[in-house]
Amino acid sequence: MSELRFMTAGESHGPCLTAILEGLPAGLKLDLESINKDLARRQQGYGRGGRMKIEKDKVNVLSGVRFNETIGGPITLQVVNRDFQNWGERMAAFGEPAGEKVTAARPGHADFTGIRKYDRTDVRDILERSSARETTMRVAVGAVCKEFLKALGITVVSQVTCIGGVKVDPAKVDRAKLGTDISDLNCYDAEAEAQMKEKIKAARKEGDTLGGIFEVTVRGLPAGLGSHIQWDRRLDGKLAGALMSIQAIKGVEIGAGFDCAILPGSQIHDEMFLDEAGKVYRRTNRAGGLEGGMTNGEELVVKAAMKPIPTLMQPLHSVDIASHEEVLACKERSDTCAVSAASVVGEAMTAFVIAQAICDKFGSDAMVDLKAALAAYKARIGKEW
Repeated sequence: MSELRFMTAGESHGPCLTAILEGLPAGLKLDLESINKDLARRQQGYGRGGRMKIEKDKVNVLSGVRFNETIGGPITLQVVNRDFQNWGERMAAFGEPAGEKVTAARPGHADFTGIRKYDRTDVRDILERSSARETTMRVAVGAVCKEFLKALGITVVSQVTCIGGVKVDPAKVDRAKLGTDISDLNCYDAEAEAQMKEKIKAARKEGDTLGGIFEVTVRGLPAGLGSHIQWDRRLDGKLAGALMSIQAIKGVEIGAGFDCAILPGSQIHDEMFLDEAGKVYRRTNRAGGLEGGMTNGEELVVKAAMKPIPTLMQPLHSVDIASHEEVLACKERSDTCAVSAASVVGEAMTAFVIAQAICDKFGSDAMVDLKAALAAYKARIGKEW
């Protein structure tokens, strides 16, 4: 048994993007169209830029799957960059440099720190890899993990809850509809979505960008994933780290999140009651399905805050790394708002962490063994409570 893990490779305008996912059990049925559907969802959304008109992402599965079923080996996923045909000379692996260097770093991006850390003279050496285009492969990996979770009765869905200060009204959101893709912004409050679109339209006109907040919900989880025993085995820590690793994410909340620091304990902790059959139930889920670093059987709810994209069409004040003069930052083709896309990436990273926790607890050699172990565990913990 090996730990579930993945790695991505590739540049934004390179020939392709690649990911290797290792550690999924053999015997998992995969649906290629489900993976491609999530890749398409990542590209959609009001406020996206011109790159989305060029790329129509489709995954190539190069290893680890045979006749629609995983065989236990590493799964290699590839997405070809169609735009590479326009960037071949500038992004060639060998030969002489072509095209002008990018020297005006963008505030809020990896540009300036990256060229200093890696001793580069062209910001493109940094921005190509630090680009959110990399999340294409995270979504592909996450889509595979979602297929794995689905086979175990677990679903991962998301919604956008805020863009540019416009917030949804939770009372207007039918949580049963989450995951049905009914909206351009992955928002389930129609009135709030209309206001969000107006904010995005105004920001685009001004050459500005907007951030926001999305929420990921996981349903069907057994209690006991993760552990309180060691800091690095706590599931809340792993989830926070995974979501914070997404480009432009600046904050993560679990359940009530920062409100837990404001309200008294009597208004935060989820009281427990017994139903007629003697089973425990809760009337609230402010813990977001996690207590002591472990799932508690309730829906898992995590939220992430995304900053505005640092590529502005009205560039911010910066410095030129070649001339050492004050200049306006460079302009790269970009989006006005990508919070809806980030919510899909958030689903993917959450799905990976949950899949990793399940494989760690129940084994990852074969689906038949994992399902049996999961069923036996559920029977044991549900016997009394």
